[in-house]
Amino acid sequence: MNTTHSLSRTDSQASDVPLLSADRETLRDRAASRKRIRARMVLLSVFGLLILGAGLAPLWAVEPIQTGFFDDLAVKGYDTVAYFTEGKPVKGSKEFTHSWKGAEWRFASAEHRDLFVGDPEKYAPQYGGYCAWAVSQGSTAGIDPQAWKIVDGKLYLNYSTKIQKKWEADIPGHIAAADGHWPKLSQ
Repeated sequence: MNTTHSLSRTDSQASDVPLLSADRETLRDRAASRKRIRARMVLLSVFGLLILGAGLAPLWAVEPIQTGFFDDLAVKGYDTVAYFTEGKPVKGSKEFTHSWKGAEWRFASAEHRDLFVGDPEKYAPQYGGYCAWAVSQGSTAGIDPQAWKIVDGKLYLNYSTKIQKKWEADIPGHIAAADGHWPKLSQ
């Protein structure tokens, strides 16, 4: 007959037996060690998040020119020169393009393309083609090429005609606010 003897104590037995001072020290050391390990883990986690955040910051930065999610078309392929010469939005052609600031700009004619190439700052929309009202609020948003206005010889685009009405309620104030926000947003 095989009998197994257990050397471990039950909970009731353990509470009846006084701990030796060496046991108490061991328990305190273990608790302190666990606290140090937890503190180090928290510190390493925070440090890791800071490094990760610094590494991803460029991913959050705004591109200099607002383009589509799946393409690099500026102003959704509309001819920015046409806003000035024809007074209306005109879709550009794949036949007449120019690359500027990492975006493809399309034009309705070779003449419009050449005008843009000669002075892109004159014809490019303000704030990299982002919604002027959104930039005035310290943010960015896409645009609707139909929601536009030329003010003091500069082209401003907005997210929608509804948002453009908000922007038009105080054009000078919104432009001043956007001019203040744009340098920070475009870094």
